[in-house]
Amino acid sequence: MPPTLNPVAPSFLDFPLHTDLASLDAHIAIIGLPHGDPYPGEPDPNDQSNAPAAIRRESGRLVLGLDHWDFDLDGPLLDERSIRVVDCGDVPRHPDGARGHYAVAEQALRTILARGALPLVLGGDHGIPIPVFRALADHGPVTLVQVDAHLDWRDEVGGVREGYSSPMRRASELDHMGEIFQIGLRAQGSARAREVRDARNHGASLITAYEVHEQGMDTVLARIPDGGRYYLTIDADGLDPAVMPAVAGPAPGGLSFAQVRRLIHGLIGKGRLLGMDIVEITPARDLNGISSLTAGQLLLNAMGGAVRAGYFS
Repeated sequence: MPPTLNPVAPSFLDFPLHTDLASLDAHIAIIGLPHGDPYPGEPDPNDQSNAPAAIRRESGRLVLGLDHWDFDLDGPLLDERSIRVVDCGDVPRHPDGARGHYAVAEQALRTILARGALPLVLGGDHGIPIPVFRALADHGPVTLVQVDAHLDWRDEVGGVREGYSSPMRRASELDHMGEIFQIGLRAQGSARAREVRDARNHGASLITAYEVHEQGMDTVLARIPDGGRYYLTIDADGLDPAVMPAVAGPAPGGLSFAQVRRLIHGLIGKGRLLGMDIVEITPARDLNGISSLTAGQLLLNAMGGAVRAGYFS
């Protein structure tokens, strides 16, 4: 039985709320995964668990009406088509902790995908894509594209193997995951030399933010095979803190909004975007809601791009 999720208010862009996944009938499904697997000594829940609500709340500042012109898309958001978008609410906290939460999250994403909807996931920390990766098992091979300042290849931190420093390591262990592209790397995170070696030995393409700045996002897109099935995971700290200030580990020199927007549209145009998440926003550190607004605008580009690419024809 597909899980029933927690209702939220407001919903993203005030789209209809539909928490009963068993009866889901939509082209695009927004879903919140607020809770990761915390490391010892860290608060649970942490402030990143408040990000789905913050992104939804700020989304009301992005769109005045579905009939209004969006210059990011060269037309109204849904291109005046009969596209059904719903907000499925949030996967609730589980009495068994992260293990139970991740199991429900995986089941929820499997249901959304099976019912033919495009999932757009609001995190939460960067541990929450791990159950999403597992939910893609029937859709492989999946090319995994990550935007992040950090490598995220730790096998464990303090005994926790499914926390926010480990999603790419866990993805690499899944048979249905194909090539991995990690874009926006810079500065210093939790990775040691051995994690970098492991990532390179696996065949992951490690692309620094400086390479993107010097050569352009189209050069990066050209390295990603055409005609694939892609999943995009966006850590907010992969973008420059000028547009994403509300992160735990800000680092100068990050990707611009325009570069990440180009990545989204490029993936949609190359093949099939199976889903996308935005994670690691810490709302208490935000300035005028700019981080949540940036996240919301990237989600709108994914929606509008998928509509224009004929995903729902």
